[in-house]
Amino acid sequence: MSAALLIIFAFAALALGLGLRAAHGKDMNLEQWTVAGRGFGAVFVFLLLAGEIYTTFTFLGGSGWAYGKGGPAYYILCYGSLAFILSYWLLPPIWRYARDHRLISQPHYFRHRYESPLLGGLVALVGVVALIPYMVLQLKGLGIIVSTSSYGTISPHVAIWIGAAIVTAYVMVSGVHGSAWNAVIKDAMILLVVLFLGIYLPLHLYGGYGAMFSAIDEAKPGFLALPERGQSVLWFSSSVLLSALGFYMWPHAFGAVFTARDASVFRKNAVFLPLYQLILLFVFFVGFAAVLKVPGLEGADVDLALFRISIRTFDPWLVGVIGGAGVLTALVPGSLILMSAATLFANDLAAPLMGIANPDRIARLARASVPIWALIAVWFAISGSQTIVALLLMGYAFVTQLFPALIASLLRRNPVSSAGAFAGIAAGVGMVALTTSQHLRLTNLLPFLPSRLDDVNIGIAALVLNVVVLALVSLAQRRLGLGAPSPAGRAAE
Repeated sequence: MSAALLIIFAFAALALGLGLRAAHGKDMNLEQWTVAGRGFGAVFVFLLLAGEIYTTFTFLGGSGWAYGKGGPAYYILCYGSLAFILSYWLLPPIWRYARDHRLISQPHYFRHRYESPLLGGLVALVGVVALIPYMVLQLKGLGIIVSTSSYGTISPHVAIWIGAAIVTAYVMVSGVHGSAWNAVIKDAMILLVVLFLGIYLPLHLYGGYGAMFSAIDEAKPGFLALPERGQSVLWFSSSVLLSALGFYMWPHAFGAVFTARDASVFRKNAVFLPLYQLILLFVFFVGFAAVLKVPGLEGADVDLALFRISIRTFDPWLVGVIGGAGVLTALVPGSLILMSAATLFANDLAAPLMGIANPDRIARLARASVPIWALIAVWFAISGSQTIVALLLMGYAFVTQLFPALIASLLRRNPVSSAGAFAGIAAGVGMVALTTSQHLRLTNLLPFLPSRLDDVNIGIAALVLNVVVLALVSLAQRRLGLGAPSPAGRAAE
């Protein structure tokens, strides 16, 4: 067994051990399992929310897009910073409302705010559908990391099965506590690895950043800029906007908000998280360093750029450390995603349909469903072929459709009815599903539009449709006297 593989297994064993140990001394009721009894301070909440930055999407997708796409990769750097600034105002009132009403999930929030079990069910369904590609993203990344850094000793499929088993085990036992403790190790390791690679490779292989970018520009003119069509300025702007608005609409990110001890946690984190986002630059530097040194990667293989250049440059033991850090970038967010999917299914879909109100029964149902969701994600991860970034963009287009109804719920007088919120979300999600499944462009739906608008991220077009439908249905309800807008009342202060 190689040194690299031994180190990778050591990291995986550490993640499993920490995850299982996190449940020690705690009564793992539903609230503890899902939101840690709302007792996490600034550090743990910071690490859980920062887990949204440093996933396999960042580790492999960020470097892969820098390698394969060039300039368009910088959208990944931009949207997180905007989302963290938005969080300064967005998250405190959500947390206060959830605390006051003992809410444990995103659909739980919408159901209570709009007094509509039907809307809560729709939000849960959207969340589960969006979480599957995000979980697939983590497992696909895990397979790439383990297979490549073990020099092919472990196949991607075997790595995916092992990773899914580890995550399933500690999610069932420890819930969000296991994710939090592993996030501590993950963030420390990923920062060290990313900074080292992003500084060392450009200096060692090119003599500096300026020399690296000059060499790339000379060999591939225009590669470092946005193209005029396709991933153009219009695509860039719309993708940044979509991802910034949808950042906290992911069920596991929304649920992580509920774990905080008090609302001041979010304002403290909003100051530092945008700075933390700058570390992504070093991920891009790794991808750019590989452009001329590891040529020929195409399609989904661009996600291999970071490890291919690492294998060519470093000894196996160091490749193993890099791979071990990468494994944690899959396991930590993967555990949060898996727990969120199980919670949404048990608390917001199955329990209302089956008439279950007892929290202990809901908790047992959620834990029992964890292996099922893991198996579904494994199946898609093994059978799918999209690149990591493509998977994430599809998920963002779904979850961002929840944003208009969320913002309306925070207004002092919510003008949106539960029917309006439901219709808007359904229309937006329906448009995303149609265009994605049929590979349609915007001009296929609206032929009178100029072809240049095909560059707009389809999720933004769906969001516009969402808002229009939401407003029209709410207005019609009010005008026709079919019911008042949402009775949720004024926002929590």
